[in-house]
Amino acid sequence: MIENSQEKPRVILVSVDTGEFDAERSMEELCALCDTAGAEVVATVIQKRPSIEGATCVGSGRLAEIAEQCEALEVDQLIFDRELTATQIRNIEDATDTFTIDRTMLILDIFAQRATTREGKLQVELAQNKYRLTRLTGMGIKLSRLGGGIGTRGPGETKLETDRRHIRSRITQLEKDLKEVEQRRDITRKRRKKDGVLTAAIVGYTNAGKSTLLNALTDAGVLSEDKLFATLETTSRAILLPDGRSVTLIDTVGLISRLPHQLVEAFKSTLEEAASADLLIHLIDASSEYYEEEKHVTEELLHDLGCDGIPTLTVLNKCDLVPEITVQDNSIVCISAKNSTGLGSLLEGIAKSLPETARRMNILLPYTEVGLLAEIRKDGTVYSEEYTPEGIKADVLVDIKLCNMAENYRVDS
Repeated sequence: MIENSQEKPRVILVSVDTGEFDAERSMEELCALCDTAGAEVVATVIQKRPSIEGATCVGSGRLAEIAEQCEALEVDQLIFDRELTATQIRNIEDATDTFTIDRTMLILDIFAQRATTREGKLQVELAQNKYRLTRLTGMGIKLSRLGGGIGTRGPGETKLETDRRHIRSRITQLEKDLKEVEQRRDITRKRRKKDGVLTAAIVGYTNAGKSTLLNALTDAGVLSEDKLFATLETTSRAILLPDGRSVTLIDTVGLISRLPHQLVEAFKSTLEEAASADLLIHLIDASSEYYEEEKHVTEELLHDLGCDGIPTLTVLNKCDLVPEITVQDNSIVCISAKNSTGLGSLLEGIAKSLPETARRMNILLPYTEVGLLAEIRKDGTVYSEEYTPEGIKADVLVDIKLCNMAENYRVDS
């Protein structure tokens, strides 16, 4: 175990390929997750098997080879690309004398590093405690070496030796605290709806460029890095659309294949920002070799969150990296958030995709209808007005409730 937090833990990644998912692709993603977590990958091991070995995940012969690699390469940790039971962790550590964690622990650790708000920290600690509750028995090296390393970060870590009653009590308190936060978030959502505020949630696979896009459109100043799960916190900013309407953009946490259900549950209130939005902006990394798979994963998770039926605008990002890309579908927008190209087309696409709540038009109102202009001003916007002999000529954004009346006085610009 590396005690010096300035040193990167040296890790070996292990996967068992049973054919249930693309092991090579998943291993690449695990390497990227390790980079985000601050670990140095010194070797990777993929074993093809018809099924998982119940006691040690990999076969005994391969485990012996891994143990030799751990010693030869001075490895600090083993990270398995699937969820392990407490018994499997104990058996692997006994055989290799190396601290062992699984994919879920790694992701939880990254979330523990990245969470900065009170809500984010509560969500991460809740997910960690729920995951570890069933894995407290006999975790050997895990519980005896809590000095540092990937998988040992997060609130409440030093209390893992305590009994299940304490862990359950902590979970209950965390759920209560999160419920209060969720209620406040729900009040904010309802206020937006009541005030007629349009919202568009930016959703997509982790590292698709959601934070970069939000920064490009709004100067939000959100952390943007070329790493998985660079940001976890929900950020919202209002922007003006070409049709004169305002929409609040909401950045959401990135999604990933086989996202631990503990995290989906803990971050449900954050992810529900997407389910309550008027529009989903599905951002896809067009340069990714696996963008079709990443698109599918996002769509599946959005379905699970109850987002079916919400208008969706598909946006291909990082198109500067794939200049040869061609899109036949006019409803798909190609952009480069990093280079701020294609953003005009994106804003037009957002305006067209949002439900019509207001309409911009030029009107010529007789002076006898001046009251209608006052009504328009109350729920819409008057950009300019000119008093002429025929009446008041105005450029207005008219609330949908008044559109039929205003259409009677519509004129060419």
